Amino acid sequence: MDPRYFHSVDEGVAVGSISVFLVDDHEIVRRGVAHLLDREDDVTVVGEAASAAEALARMPAARPDVAILDVRLPDGEGISVCRDVRSLLDPPPACLMLTSFSDDQALFGAVVAGAAGYLLKDVAGAGLVAAVRTAAAGGSLIDPETAARALERLRTPADPRYESLSPQERRILDLIALGLTNRQIGDELFLAEKTVKNYVSSLLHKLGFARRTEAAVYAAGRRRSGQLPPNDGRHG
Repeated sequence: MDPRYFHSVDEGVAVGSISVFLVDDHEIVRRGVAHLLDREDDVTVVGEAASAAEALARMPAARPDVAILDVRLPDGEGISVCRDVRSLLDPPPACLMLTSFSDDQALFGAVVAGAAGYLLKDVAGAGLVAAVRTAAAGGSLIDPETAARALERLRTPADPRYESLSPQERRILDLIALGLTNRQIGDELFLAEKTVKNYVSSLLHKLGFARRTEAAVYAAGRRRSGQLPPNDGRHG
């Protein structure tokens, strides 16, 4: 077992317990996760934060075995917090990214930042507890193929045109590549058709294309080269 498990009783953590730090801007989420974890004999929540700044200020003193971080925070991204705390603390905490929706860019960012897992918030309670134990033991919940694609992207020069797209524009580009109409994209992403049209116009301008078919071919080419995940780009 990882020696980091064994904290002295003086530290306020039971011997053999996995210490966990929670980072989420929604108090009800933090309370729910804390209640779930504190019911386990081998898991103890040692701290929490509602923002990236709070997390970076409080986590060094807590020195958790595992940090559960929301991907999106009011003042930054959980992925950046993961990267920063893993470089600041020795030994570094295992980081589990928790998010409300599937986002391929965030997933790849989590891999690059050294996260041990990327979980949707609809994960079953038992699944989250199992993930904490796996991460604390040094395991990874990110499949090797995804990790390999992320590393390949690091070796591939970034396209500044694609990098200029917002996360929402990237999701819409993926759906354009699938042949979806603006109305279908709106239904998929819960957006008004007019809003989708504005996003499409913006991404076409940034990519330097005049027609959406050009954007579709461009996205397909990136996927074939391994610069985009080989999935359908839809929320899961």
